[in-house]
Amino acid sequence: MATMLAGRLEIGSRKFGVREVPVPEPGPGQVRIKVRAAGVCLSDVHLIDGTLTPLFLEAPEVTLGHEVAGEIDAIGRDVPDRWQEGQRVALEAGERCGQCPNCVRFRGPCLQVRTRGVDYDGGWAEYALASQHTLIPIPDDLPLVQAAIVPDAVSTPWGAVTGTGQAQPARPAGVWGAGGLGVHAVQLLRLIGAAPIVAVDPLAAARERALEFGADLALDPGDPTLREQILAITAGAGLDVAFDMAGVPPVREQAVSCLGLGGRLVLVGLTPEPLTVTDGIGFSYRGQRLLGHYGSQPGAVEQLIELARYHRVEWSRSISGTYPLADAAKAVEHLDRKEGNPIRLVLVP
Repeated sequence: MATMLAGRLEIGSRKFGVREVPVPEPGPGQVRIKVRAAGVCLSDVHLIDGTLTPLFLEAPEVTLGHEVAGEIDAIGRDVPDRWQEGQRVALEAGERCGQCPNCVRFRGPCLQVRTRGVDYDGGWAEYALASQHTLIPIPDDLPLVQAAIVPDAVSTPWGAVTGTGQAQPARPAGVWGAGGLGVHAVQLLRLIGAAPIVAVDPLAAARERALEFGADLALDPGDPTLREQILAITAGAGLDVAFDMAGVPPVREQAVSCLGLGGRLVLVGLTPEPLTVTDGIGFSYRGQRLLGHYGSQPGAVEQLIELARYHRVEWSRSISGTYPLADAAKAVEHLDRKEGNPIRLVLVP
């Protein structure tokens, strides 16, 4: 039996290691992907440290990696002819369960979205399986290391900005946390014309990076004049929408205090900590809203790939480093420690 390297996480012990496992065979409706690039995300770090736990995993361990790009290597039966061996593709970060009432009866948002590399085997491997409906063709001039990060690091903030948060042209927006998700939120807010854009991050290098990606103002959350500066740049109106990309409870209180009338705070960064709004009366009086966000809407990755095809966006600055698959644990460690203040690290099998 042919074997391959894969980055496996034992859920019970949270023990992670790269080891030999059988090369998977595609079943009906599936293809096998020769993985060329797989992103390393803070969600992977949190799966390993136990902060996050899979909801729908049916096995004691899983191959990590939900940001994946590569080439079709083998095709199972019942796969449409439009998919061919050698074709360059990115993979959706998850798939609908196909079983919950919304999937079966109502065709609404899936109640049990299964995430690649969390609820089933992902792309930290030499080969990965994918359902044919999760494949997204990518243009020849889009590097695979950039295509790999689109299904989460870019599509998640895209969904938050254009979907959940409903950011608008010429309306002020704030982004708390200018890391892997936040810096792309700044880039995408700039793309749709939000103005002014305020980025907030405790790291000076991250603030400088946010300005390079399109922020009009970058502030330290410890600055006692932060709220006053945001009110000044918005002519006293406050933010129309703010995005918590950090998943840090104090961020949420600070962001709420900077919202204007009818302002929205979109919770993108994940944390198990409780939600609190200190000034509940003021929050209600001003008609403000807290909105949860996870992943992106169907079609979001295709939209971003199409924007890249026509050179409206590009992500060469987003790739902070690449590592061989065998060094996956080292990449996780470097991301966890924020060595070099990375946007995205990518494994290259």
